[in-house]
Amino acid sequence: MLGHLECFVSSAENGSFSAAGRKLGISSAAVGKNVTKLETIVGVRLFQRNTRKLILTEEGERFLQEVSGGLLSIQCALKGVSSSGGVAAGTLKVSMGTAFGLHFVMPMLPDFLARYPAIVPDWHFDNRKVDLIGEHFDAAIGGGIELAQGMIARELAPAHGVLVASAAYLQRNTAIQQPEQLMNHAGIFIRSPQTGRIRNLPLRNAENEQRAPSMEIKMTVNEPDAAAQAAELGLGIALIAMPNALPYLESGRLVRVLPGWYVDRGSVYLYFPTTKFLPTKTRVFVDYMAEQFRLQKLATRFDAR
Repeated sequence: MLGHLECFVSSAENGSFSAAGRKLGISSAAVGKNVTKLETIVGVRLFQRNTRKLILTEEGERFLQEVSGGLLSIQCALKGVSSSGGVAAGTLKVSMGTAFGLHFVMPMLPDFLARYPAIVPDWHFDNRKVDLIGEHFDAAIGGGIELAQGMIARELAPAHGVLVASAAYLQRNTAIQQPEQLMNHAGIFIRSPQTGRIRNLPLRNAENEQRAPSMEIKMTVNEPDAAAQAAELGLGIALIAMPNALPYLESGRLVRVLPGWYVDRGSVYLYFPTTKFLPTKTRVFVDYMAEQFRLQKLATRFDAR
C-alpha cells in the first residue's frame, strides 16, 4: 500500500508515470500498475490519462491533499525505525569532486566498509553542484552548494587554491617573486562546470593583500586533475584547489609558485539533509568523515596559508 501511495503522489507531482518512475527508480509501467491498483482499492479514478500528461480528477486532487502529509510522516517514521534499530544498511548515495573523491575518499572505503558491511556505496564523482534533495543524495562533499531548506552544511576544511608548476618549467623560465610577474608565464586555466567561464579569483597573502593571477592563457580544461597533469608535463602554471594539488605537492611532482599567496574559495563542507529521523547509514557516514578529516589532519593539509 505504501508503494501505491508513493507512486500516486510522485505521479501527481511530476505529471507523468515516466517522470515518477525516474524519481522512484522503477519503470513507468510499474508506476502505472501501482496507481491502477490504488484506484481499485479506493474505488475512484484518480487521474485523467492522455498521451502527454496526467491530470488529477477532482477526487484525485482531494485524495492528494489528504495523503501527502501522511505519506511524509510514514516515510520519516520508517526511517526512524531503521535508525533506532542501530543498523547502518542500504545504498548510500554521495556526491563528491572527482579528484578529491579518488585521492582522499576512496582510500577510506575499505575501513568504512569493514565497520559497516551492510552499506552499499553509490559514489558519484562529479565537479558540479548537485541538488541534494531533488536528486535524492544522502550526502555531498564540496563547496558552494546553495543551502536550501532542509539541509545541513558541516564544515570540514578550508577551500584554498594554489599556483603550481613543475620544477622543470620553473627552471627554464623567468623566476617569479611577485604576482605581477605572472603575466610573463603560461597559464593553465579551469572552466567552471556550471558556467563554462574561466575561474579567476584573486590571490591573497597573509597581509590580506590581493592581486589578480594574470597569466597568458596557454590552455583551458574543465577538470582540475587535468590541469594538474598539464602542469606536471611542464606546460605552464595551474591554479588548482589544495585537495587536487596535494597529491602532486606531497610526491614532489609539482611545487608551489608564490607559496605566500593563495586563493580563498570558502570551505569544504559535508552536506546532508536534516530530518527528524536521519537514517543510520547517513549518520555514520557523516561521523566517519569528520573523524577521518581529524585523524588525517586534512583541514591543516588543505590550508594553504
